[in-house]
Amino acid sequence: MKKRKWFFQEATLLAAVILLVVVSAWRDPKFLNAYNLQVIAREAALFGIMGIGETLVILTAGIDLSPGSLVALSGVVVAYLIVFAKFPIPLAVITVILMGMLIGFWHGLFVTKLRVPPFIITLGTLSAARGLATVICTTVTGGQPIVNLPEEFAALGQKSLWGWLPIPVLILIIFATIAGILLYRMRFGRYVFAVGGNLEAARLAGVPVNFVRSVCYMTSASLAAIAGILTAAYVNSGDPNVGVAWELYVIAAVVIGGTSLMGGQGTLWGTLLGALFMSVLKNGLLFWNVPPPWHEVVIGAVVVSAVTLDTLRRRRYGD
Repeated sequence: MKKRKWFFQEATLLAAVILLVVVSAWRDPKFLNAYNLQVIAREAALFGIMGIGETLVILTAGIDLSPGSLVALSGVVVAYLIVFAKFPIPLAVITVILMGMLIGFWHGLFVTKLRVPPFIITLGTLSAARGLATVICTTVTGGQPIVNLPEEFAALGQKSLWGWLPIPVLILIIFATIAGILLYRMRFGRYVFAVGGNLEAARLAGVPVNFVRSVCYMTSASLAAIAGILTAAYVNSGDPNVGVAWELYVIAAVVIGGTSLMGGQGTLWGTLLGALFMSVLKNGLLFWNVPPPWHEVVIGAVVVSAVTLDTLRRRRYGD
């Protein structure tokens, strides 16, 4: 029954994506040109990469509000390491990913050991990370984005394999495959669902609750750092102003993909479809000439609608 329920939910979301594409193409045929489709694919990949980590966190009944700001900080730091510290590109990338892991460990420490609500600690990082990114740029460039990144680095975000597969999409496929194996084929995945379903029951059953929650927060922050690296490569600069409100897009992708904010229920594949939906919607709003300030209004309405539908579904089926 549950499999059929998730299949119906994901099929409905896929139909919504197709409808958005049709309406946007009817509004402006340029929506379907190759360049715009690649823009949508790259952005969906970034939302999807962050969404994988956010899904793990929300499945444990937590929340991570920091991905958008971590994108900005990671992009600025990787650009600084390459341009000013003269780090080789692989070393700069690894360093920033490790930075993301440490931030995620910090989140997990506060949530599991100090019992700080996830909303509070990740909200603090949301503010601090973007502020630190701005401080770095102010110090080294007078407040301007860090530019003059090498072509080899920019290729990570701008190039496509075989002329049609953007590198960020390939990276998303790799991480989605790994996450799918962890969630649905390994004991760790059962632990994640158990922690989100009933934390105390999971603890009494011998599940290493603190370890599972910490790993989920570390994964979320690390994937946000990777998204930040890819974003810096795509825009060819380290800019503290990128990623604004992306945490809202990512959480929306996870929620409309069927993952419950109450924890314990959801699918990774729904999140990936949700990321595609958010990217198509964000791009479509531009083609519909919707003023930018209204974009957040629309996304907010989508989140509220998705949460409301999830609440009604839980009441109906007693989940």
